[in-house]
Amino acid sequence: MTSLMITAFILFATTVYARGWLLVRAASVGIIPAWRATSFLLGLLLTWIAVASPIAALDGRMLTAHMVQHLLLMTFAPPLIWLGAPVLAMWFGLPSARRLFLRPALQKLGGILGHPVFCWLAATAALVTWHVPAVFRLGMQSEAWHLLEHASFFATGLLFWWPVVEPWPARSRWPRWSMLLYLFLATLPCDVLSGLLVFSDRVAYPMYLCIPHHPGLSALEDQQCAAALMWMCVTVVFLVAGTVLSTQLLSPEVHSPTAEAV
Repeated sequence: MTSLMITAFILFATTVYARGWLLVRAASVGIIPAWRATSFLLGLLLTWIAVASPIAALDGRMLTAHMVQHLLLMTFAPPLIWLGAPVLAMWFGLPSARRLFLRPALQKLGGILGHPVFCWLAATAALVTWHVPAVFRLGMQSEAWHLLEHASFFATGLLFWWPVVEPWPARSRWPRWSMLLYLFLATLPCDVLSGLLVFSDRVAYPMYLCIPHHPGLSALEDQQCAAALMWMCVTVVFLVAGTVLSTQLLSPEVHSPTAEAV
């Protein structure tokens, strides 16, 4: 039932975005290029794969599958969604009067929630808290807590990537080079957690000891595989993001067409 609700919500979000994007394209070609729309849809697809596809059912049997869910919800889907300029696409679907009324509220909210310190702390807190064995077990034993776990990973993932991508209506109040430090510091809790799980000689989450695993893969090996996957994916994604930011910093400033549009 939960999977059906999530699928329905993702389809609804896709429909609303597509309508707004078509209106934007009709009004002014180029404000939201097709690659951004593709990025948004890919982000939604990865979100659906993480929480509503048949693959999601494997998280109760393998820690590696569980880690794939977390990576999709926190590391891969959020930046793709923000790169799609979702707020701008839906913004243009609103009447002009409503846009004028909502714009100050959106910018104020973005200024509060988009502060790098708040975003970093929120994402780190979610990552560390849900990997504490007692809390992890609670999420695995209760469907409601499991849903809350996924929701918190996705929400804090969106928060984390907000100051990095800076989707409209975000307005940077800090030097862009500081995002390189922001990304570097974000790797530290992931490195510590991954290292503890990779080099541990005991299973951190005993519930996986009682579950049949893939042939040839023990619970400890599954744990090490999951930790190595997180270590590698986070490092690569953050390195790519840092490279893109560095390239932008070293390139001449390019005027953003979305700024003129609103």
